Amino acid sequence: MAEIQIKNVAKRFGDYQALHDINLTIADQEFMVLLGASGCGKSTLLRIIAGLETATTGEIWIGGRRIDHLSPKDRGIAMVFQNYAVFPHMTVFENIGFGLRMQKLPNDEVTRRVERTAGLMHIEQLLKRYSGELSGGQRQRVAVARALAMEPDVILMDEPLSNLDALLRMEMRAELKGVLAESKTTAIYVTHDQVEAMSMADRISVMHEGKIVQAASPIEVYRNPAAAFVAGFIGNPPMNFLDATRVDGQAGQWAVAGQNYQGPKDHDGPLQFAIRPEDLRLADAGIEAVVKVVEPLGAHLLVTCKVGENLFRAILESDTSVRMGDTLHLAPQPDRIRWFNPQTTLAVT
Repeated sequence: MAEIQIKNVAKRFGDYQALHDINLTIADQEFMVLLGASGCGKSTLLRIIAGLETATTGEIWIGGRRIDHLSPKDRGIAMVFQNYAVFPHMTVFENIGFGLRMQKLPNDEVTRRVERTAGLMHIEQLLKRYSGELSGGQRQRVAVARALAMEPDVILMDEPLSNLDALLRMEMRAELKGVLAESKTTAIYVTHDQVEAMSMADRISVMHEGKIVQAASPIEVYRNPAAAFVAGFIGNPPMNFLDATRVDGQAGQWAVAGQNYQGPKDHDGPLQFAIRPEDLRLADAGIEAVVKVVEPLGAHLLVTCKVGENLFRAILESDTSVRMGDTLHLAPQPDRIRWFNPQTTLAVT
């Protein structure tokens, strides 16, 4: 069992608080993605788990064993970095087996593990080649195979696909998730790319300013963001936001850009109305929006509008007749409307 428990972990660099009291449990064999913008603390947290940084406070447990006092080599962890770190003077076989040789494992065991992980990564035909003879994607496969050959309890990956081109990243995403499921390894994956997070994760921990804002399944994070930051960070394009005010004398009715919508009944004070662009439909009555830009994107149109002084985006069918300057009426799907407190930025139900 390789359940990971992160308990009250904080990290300071001088006067800068990089992490604030992080608490997170990652189940055995779970694929957890730490998602956030640069500087949010996701790589710092990963390095603390790996033992490459020391937490200011807090504890790290793996499989019921506290490991934050142990050296990296004693934690049962393997790590894959953004840079491949493939040794140029070694063959692929020697690169994958390097850590096993350092552990002084018997030759037949080294051969077994190297061949097994090379097969998992579909690079068994490359074992005799040197790194200079490999493409970027092949080098990344070698780096992952080297980590998996250690048969770690946990594998940590810090933006391992960011140096690959878009098509290769897509191929590697699917391949990597399948390999880790087959190897039954608990994985933590750091990325700023929401497509990687949504497509690969069992759960996503969205980080912002050194805190975990929401930890949930990809569909839960997408459909029910816990905070306005998550709603604005997840999705391309992100959620639309408009100010909402309570309609006097009508319980649970909120006025948004001249239209009334059913919302929270017990909330006092202002709210923000939020809706994803794909959850809007053209209608005879709805939010009045003036078209500023129309972007044909193959299967659909991305239409950027103005609602008052606010940018407001809608995704419409590709055969929709719409031009710059048109006035549209956009009706949100009622069950897809979300509400946020502008003061706390948290979701309101």
